[in-house]
Amino acid sequence: ATIQGLARQLGTTWNTLWTQVRPVLATAADDPVRFENVQVLGVDEHIWHHRDPRRRGPKELTGMVELTRGPHPTARLLDLVPGRSGKAYRDWLDERGEGFRKRVEIATLDPFQGYKNAIDDQLEDATCVLDAFHIVKLAGAAVDDVRRRIQQETLGHRGRKGDPLYGIRHVLRAGRERLTSRQQTRLEAAFTAHPDHIAVEVAYRCAQDLRDVFHQPTPARGRQLAEKLIASLPTCPIPEIARLGKTLRRWKTAFLAYFDTDGASNGGTEAINGIIELGRRIARGFRNFEHYRL
Repeated sequence: ATIQGLARQLGTTWNTLWTQVRPVLATAADDPVRFENVQVLGVDEHIWHHRDPRRRGPKELTGMVELTRGPHPTARLLDLVPGRSGKAYRDWLDERGEGFRKRVEIATLDPFQGYKNAIDDQLEDATCVLDAFHIVKLAGAAVDDVRRRIQQETLGHRGRKGDPLYGIRHVLRAGRERLTSRQQTRLEAAFTAHPDHIAVEVAYRCAQDLRDVFHQPTPARGRQLAEKLIASLPTCPIPEIARLGKTLRRWKTAFLAYFDTDGASNGGTEAINGIIELGRRIARGFRNFEHYRL
């Protein structure tokens, strides 16, 4: 519930209720106990408003989330700080102290070099893990880029209803093991509709191979397939896939660390992000960052 909604039910004003709620939240935020025993730490950017930054401050925030596994693993928000940069994350880690940083064993993140630099600087003993969801997302984006380029080269316009490649744009994002026989037939028809469509087919198969690394029966098999793709994709004659391969090669250590950490993921951080955004939508936005953070 929002402060305004509760105030309306209690027959009072927003400020009257907030003066009672804020000290409780501030006490919880200032309690150092919440930073104890953090072994897995996730980080992600968060957009908290879409107004003029000159009037309301930075749009981007950096959120830190505890992802330590236990009997009942849950993600827990640790803090929100202004800015989306390596400096914002580095300064927050520095403020936590040496004891906190020494306890962190795994640090998960999406492919943003600023956060990676902060982890290398402040959490040098932790294992950095690139989030599996974002790896698959990069592969899907590469397939979309190839499809759009081939669409323009063969037909000279953006996808329209009835165009073979436009008709399979959603099917290309699905895992191949989930496709129905009808969807498989649609894919095959689109791939063979024009000789140049072979580039889309190759890109699709590369993306599916990359997705498959996270669905192998053992971590060793997944790592073996991942290493093979890291070595082969940068040499692909399709520029979008070659670019994807170079990105994976640059993040090779963090990518392969997934298989050495029992599948550490930044998914819990994304879940917390969704909860924050739900509260923001209910409250119709916040004008004060400190209120938003609490």
